[in-house]
Amino acid sequence: MLEPEALDHLAPDDPVAQRSRRDLRRVNAFMGARGILERALTRALGDTAARPLRVLELGCGDGRLMLGVAQHRGTRWPSVQLDLLDRQPIVDAATIAAYAAAGWQARPMVADVLDWAAASGDGEHWDLVVANLFLHHFEGEALRRVLGGCVSRASALAACEPRRSRFALAASHLIFFLGANAVTRRDGVLSVRAGFVGAELSEAWPGGPGAWRLDEYDEGLFTHCLCASRVGATS
Repeated sequence: MLEPEALDHLAPDDPVAQRSRRDLRRVNAFMGARGILERALTRALGDTAARPLRVLELGCGDGRLMLGVAQHRGTRWPSVQLDLLDRQPIVDAATIAAYAAAGWQARPMVADVLDWAAASGDGEHWDLVVANLFLHHFEGEALRRVLGGCVSRASALAACEPRRSRFALAASHLIFFLGANAVTRRDGVLSVRAGFVGAELSEAWPGGPGAWRLDEYDEGLFTHCLCASRVGATS
């Protein structure tokens, strides 16, 4: 059974939460998360997009990881309309302005992802859904519901999650060397224990046979990815 991660239950303005989000930026940098995510986006979308894309990030946190993608890949993927979904209003005005400077139009969305997944009748559709270190918060039927929302509301998914392995678990106990606080250290261990291996995400995918191309793989030392593309979709 999943254990809840502490950061998810702290108020956005709690100093401990703010410190932990800074910790996560350092951890992401150490893991090469931006590069891993960019390669996953390319696998899901193809190397270039023929038109401006509408993208949604689930569980975006402070929005800084996708901002790094925008700043690095904005010329290749110009004029992206990016929706940043999280249960808490964490994305600040300075981050939104930085997206605009990179040529992307970003909009925060405060909502529960299970509510988003269930609202397929609202007519909203995205070319791509992004999930970075997010899907491992769900298991069983809840995970299938989140993935079902992607099936009904998007043309592609790029997800980068913790890899569940002895090596990754051992490494998660060492992130205090990156200056991580107690919340980040505890949550890091829990995230690895809740991570994915093999074809676990593909097996939870609710898309019909042949309707989606699924590419599930490991990258780097700590990351497990799923790229899904609707067969016949044009980007």
